[in-house]
Amino acid sequence: MKSVYIQDWLAGGFAGSEKVLAEMLATRKAPIYTMVHKSEDFHGTPLEDVQVYTSPIQHWPKGVSNYRTYLPFMPYQIEQFDLTEYDTIVSSSHAVAKGVLVGAGQLHISYVHSPIRYAWDLYQQYLREANLTSGVKATLAKIVLHYIRIWDSSTANRVDVFLANSEYVAKRIWRTYRRPARVLYPPVDVARFDHTRPREEFYFTMSRFVPYKKMDLIVETFTRLGKPLVVIGSGPDFEKVKALAGPNIQLLGRQPDEVVADYMARCKAFVFAADEDFGIVPVEAQAAGAPVIAYGKGGSLETVIPDQTGVFFGQQNVESLSRAVGIFEQKATTFSAETIRRNAERFRTENFRRQFAAILEAAETAKASGEDPERAVLSLKLENL
Repeated sequence: MKSVYIQDWLAGGFAGSEKVLAEMLATRKAPIYTMVHKSEDFHGTPLEDVQVYTSPIQHWPKGVSNYRTYLPFMPYQIEQFDLTEYDTIVSSSHAVAKGVLVGAGQLHISYVHSPIRYAWDLYQQYLREANLTSGVKATLAKIVLHYIRIWDSSTANRVDVFLANSEYVAKRIWRTYRRPARVLYPPVDVARFDHTRPREEFYFTMSRFVPYKKMDLIVETFTRLGKPLVVIGSGPDFEKVKALAGPNIQLLGRQPDEVVADYMARCKAFVFAADEDFGIVPVEAQAAGAPVIAYGKGGSLETVIPDQTGVFFGQQNVESLSRAVGIFEQKATTFSAETIRRNAERFRTENFRRQFAAILEAAETAKASGEDPERAVLSLKLENL
């Protein structure tokens, strides 16, 4: 079967959706179509030497560096890709990738990291944080997002099989598109983490500095508590977070993978405050044997086991997180690095590759025989693969 991958964009670094795409490519090689491609962001990664085709946005003014500005044009541009020569189309989508045009004889499998956040679940939050609650610009933004929602809903019929990166996202796919989705957890490179090293007396967090990650909440909480916290990451909210940091906070900016793995292996606990669709980083922390203090919503509920691999806090505020830190410190000696590591093993890259390969085979076999690919994938037994 001649295959192709569709990615929203390849710019901004080798993060969650890019890691999923890399493991898909490791399972089956195929070209990639995407809105924009910033090749220098992928030096030294599995996506460094891949065949990539881009949209005209690549050549528009600041199209690569400021591609999100062109979001209103992306639904149209994603439909301009000519994919008629391909039998199997796999989209990796958190924005527009799932909206590619496909023919009746083609198979389209869409791995959805999230329905478009700023058009659906985070719509009001996005408008507030972008200061778009009133005025002409706000009205235009609301109109654009209204039409993106209409387009996004209509394109669900272009997908034969939906895959979700968590049960949490599968529920949102059902609510948004009224389609069932098979959960295929993202791959985590568990092997690169060492869970045998002694724990030290500092807490650790890592993320992009964007509003929904709540890095400001974590830094403010630990500044008030006076407990040592190491923070890795960068992004538009860096200066805002820096202003909240007391002398007990180390802000290290972006760091290479080996530095991240070192802090994961030594920290007392990893702190995670986002309402995340899945959340690869808390699983990476568990691969390093670190307990996780996590916001008890979203994908964390599927990756962290309370009192075995971490503790939850119920609200995204200083008081709730502070209570969780106190509860963790009372139980800190009861956590076993071996138990925590075993939980992370469920998400190994090898498991993802085997299960993705099985899904491809089941869907393609069903399509070739005139059966329903969605039903074939939903009925697959993946647990023992």
